[in-house]
Amino acid sequence: MGKESKRPVLGAAWTGCLLIAVSLCIALLVLKDEPFLSWRNQIPNWRGNGDAGELGEVTGDRDALEDLLRRLVRGEERNQLQVEGFTCHFDLHTEMCLSAKPVRISNGGLTVHVRSDGSQFRRLIRPYARREDRGAMKLVTQVQILHRDAANLPACNFMHSTPAVIFSTGVTGNTFHEFSEIIIPLFLTCQHFRSQLKFVATDYNQRWIQKYSSILNRLSDYEAPNLADGSVHCFPGAVVGLRYHGNLALNTSDVPGGHSMREFRQFLRESYNLKTKNVHEIGKLRKPVLILISRSNSRKFLNEDAIMELAQELGFQAVMAGPSTISNLEQFAKMVGSCSVLIGVHGAGLANEIFLPDGAVVVQVVLLGLEWASTNYFEIPATAMDLQYLEYKIEPQESSLAEEYGLDHPVIVDPLSVFAKGYPAVRAVYVDGQNVTINLDRFKGTLVEAKRRVGHSTT
Repeated sequence: MGKESKRPVLGAAWTGCLLIAVSLCIALLVLKDEPFLSWRNQIPNWRGNGDAGELGEVTGDRDALEDLLRRLVRGEERNQLQVEGFTCHFDLHTEMCLSAKPVRISNGGLTVHVRSDGSQFRRLIRPYARREDRGAMKLVTQVQILHRDAANLPACNFMHSTPAVIFSTGVTGNTFHEFSEIIIPLFLTCQHFRSQLKFVATDYNQRWIQKYSSILNRLSDYEAPNLADGSVHCFPGAVVGLRYHGNLALNTSDVPGGHSMREFRQFLRESYNLKTKNVHEIGKLRKPVLILISRSNSRKFLNEDAIMELAQELGFQAVMAGPSTISNLEQFAKMVGSCSVLIGVHGAGLANEIFLPDGAVVVQVVLLGLEWASTNYFEIPATAMDLQYLEYKIEPQESSLAEEYGLDHPVIVDPLSVFAKGYPAVRAVYVDGQNVTINLDRFKGTLVEAKRRVGHSTT
């Protein structure tokens, strides 16, 4: 009797649960387009279920797309985007065009077709974030944007329900420039899209794509379409080019506004699963880790083994990272993300300071003739990264240039005379032609200070 008496109660409970579930489903269907729900629900046609327009384009919520694109421009350009659905921006660093209207992309991403009911014309954009660097821009293929009437638009072979972001991977092989001019600009341009976009990389570099796959996969939920077969891909809108704020820089007041280096570094920690946010989380029970960046070409430490021995004597767990280690970004990011002190001669390897925990110490060895670059490329960014910065500026006798030219040569005593000859002369002498033998007695004081700053004494 006891068991039988419970059956009606259980049946009523299940019926009640079913009614609640049905009610919730109905409520979600009714409210799915309400603005307080997720951003993706504001763009119902962008998740693969878009309807084809009369010309074959995927149609979506243009107002929602336009709102996202508006963050990338200001003033008259923003008004033009609202009125015409298309605008372009040019400044010292940036070439960028935005379309809130459907686009058709062909020719491996190098041709973008936009429907125009008025005049027909062409724009040329190099989608790389350093247009003032003429040497770099020679490696970036132009993207042509063609404004055509409906009769001259190519037919769509593939239709996509998210906007395209077109950028070049033509200038690669240098970590500093890759982060400054591609990765950070990608973050600035794309983060507010909440991963609802597809990348189209021109000057396609598979090795670069693989190297930064952890970052790219967090910025986009989708695989990049293959445009190499000559097919035409249709998108509800597009961004051609990337925003740029400076050397390893994100400025909260600059377009698109609100993004900071602190936010970007947290994004990197999540992308590479870096566990240590602050250097003081490492604790005092184990030796602080010091990583020395070892270079193989110019600007080498000629006595790096002695530097490593000195660091070990002072109580560091010293690790030397050469080019083969640094090239594996996944591995090296984790190494840097758990170390306390990063040391390097001025050069691209120091860009890995971006993975350091907050409060860690960057020690930059500044060579002759490279003072300005050292300050602007690594010292100023390190401060914005919540890092502690120490500088070891070498004396003339520590430079290999002293032995090559003599201590009285203008290369040593009058660097401005070399700078007056132009950058090729500066590069040949100070960038490509200089190495360093560190004065260990002098450098010891820098290492002692670095250890003190991360909460360890040398006693």
